[in-house]
Amino acid sequence: MRPYVLLMATASLFTQLRRHMAPILPASLRDDAAIVPVVRLAGTIGVGTPLRPALTLAGVAKSLDKAFAVKGAKAVALVINSPGGAPAQSHLIYKRIRDLAAEKHLPVIAFVEDVAASGGYMLACAADEIVADPFSIVGSIGVVSAGFGFDKALEKLGIDRRVYTAGERKVMLDPFQPEKAEDVERLKSLQKDIHAVFAGLVRARRGDVLTADETTLFSGEFWTAEQAQEFGLVDSIGDLRAFLRARYGEKVVTPLIQSGGGLFGRRVPGVGAQAESAAAIGAGFADEIVQAAEARALWGRFGL
Repeated sequence: MRPYVLLMATASLFTQLRRHMAPILPASLRDDAAIVPVVRLAGTIGVGTPLRPALTLAGVAKSLDKAFAVKGAKAVALVINSPGGAPAQSHLIYKRIRDLAAEKHLPVIAFVEDVAASGGYMLACAADEIVADPFSIVGSIGVVSAGFGFDKALEKLGIDRRVYTAGERKVMLDPFQPEKAEDVERLKSLQKDIHAVFAGLVRARRGDVLTADETTLFSGEFWTAEQAQEFGLVDSIGDLRAFLRARYGEKVVTPLIQSGGGLFGRRVPGVGAQAESAAAIGAGFADEIVQAAEARALWGRFGL
């Protein structure tokens, strides 16, 4: 038998064998199965502790790289559930998604769960389409800074705090000192600059479908999915499974892509680090409480 004829016969046999075995093959190995890898982006952004990990570029980069590297993928799906957090980390993750999408020529679809607000909505804007659940909360395109003032408590307790600096503005907005009007004004100026960049990003990604006036859209207000769709902040209402089946067929495969790590993907305590002193552990616990309260406050703004 000639080599060409033998090759064609072998290919035909392989095709028939594959067709007969299709029912027992993993979905990712079937010819008729579209693949859409899924990456979850859940939690506060940049505001985290060892016990309450937050979203950062360092934490999600591997998952994103793996998702966009899946062979034969039709798109990449992002499942977003975030009330926001640090603007820089929000933008770093956004930028990595857009860079990978351009590099791999893959569309990105975001699916909002409970909330995509503030930095969480910035992550959603990294997608080419945004799909929200009917009960999702979307928006909060603004900038917020919050903290506590302890100066009166220190005075009442008779505690002196001694701080020495080089640079007269080094302790601007120190929570242990009385608030100064000029410091607040400086903070508001920074917020205004960050807000302008955020609004520009939303315009660049959603400008052709936005319908509400900018005063409303960029006021920091948030809405349910239906109102957000009317304003052009989301494209449709639905869920990941139904949406992807409707677009790519009933046999669409949606593997969840996760980065490696310790137990439950978290960093294993003590690995590559020295034992902490009792004082350090105590300080870390106090910091854990404060940051947990801040994270809780972010979620609480949206009734969650």
